[in-house]
Amino acid sequence: MKAKIHPEYVDAVFTCACGNTWETRATKPQVHIEVCSKCHPFFTGEQRLVDTAGRVERFKRRYGLK
Repeated sequence: MKAKIHPEYVDAVFTCACGNTWETRATKPQVHIEVCSKCHPFFTGEQRLVDTAGRVERFKRRYGLK
């Protein structure tokens, strides 16, 4: 490996939007994420439908779905 071209590898705190935090190592000291294994539907077994600006309702109206 070439010297002095790689980023600094430091202890990092990852924070999820659900409030879950954990420590690991990364190139940034703090990382904020939206979905983690504690709140992701695949891992929780829940199916949540996140509706952004009424897109789901508009889709259902357009195609006559209930």
